Amino acid sequence: MGMSQHRAESEPVINQISENEPRWFAVYTKFKCEKFVAALLAKKQIEAYVPLMSKTKRYTRKVKHYEVPLINCYVFVHITRKEYVPTLETEYVMKFLRQGKDLLAIPQSEIDLLRRVAGDIEEIQSLEKAEYTPGEEVEVIAGYLSGLRGNVISKAGKRSFVIDLQTLGYQLQIRIDQTYLRPVQIRQA
Repeated sequence: MGMSQHRAESEPVINQISENEPRWFAVYTKFKCEKFVAALLAKKQIEAYVPLMSKTKRYTRKVKHYEVPLINCYVFVHITRKEYVPTLETEYVMKFLRQGKDLLAIPQSEIDLLRRVAGDIEEIQSLEKAEYTPGEEVEVIAGYLSGLRGNVISKAGKRSFVIDLQTLGYQLQIRIDQTYLRPVQIRQA
């Protein structure tokens, strides 16, 4: 009898969550409650991260700066198994991001990518999967996002590029100065 058969008979596995090594997971929250949820989690000593971007609104008499989540309704938590239930019991946390029945750990590289993008870019849009036609692959060669790769898209004379958060199944569209981008040549062997 193989391991897999035995596992199927025992309790369902909450995969990718570890007893002692904290990993990143995404939780869905009620709309516009992301920062509030992160604050509640912090009170429980649970590490939480909401990627924020700054927005500026200009009114006749004043200019208002405020921060909004890069991805609506997502909070990222860095937890071990014992923090799973306390996280889930937090007000306005709806559920964990899963693949089928299993919890999906977000690789540190995607969290780092969000940290780099958040706060550094004013004009950014999140896209659901397959919303754009990819153009050539480009790499950012200047500024905070140096080294970041994505695909260029052109819309109405404006050039943006899209980065893929594969685990999340999410794409972010970033408008960036063209002089900061260079094509990535794929050398054919």
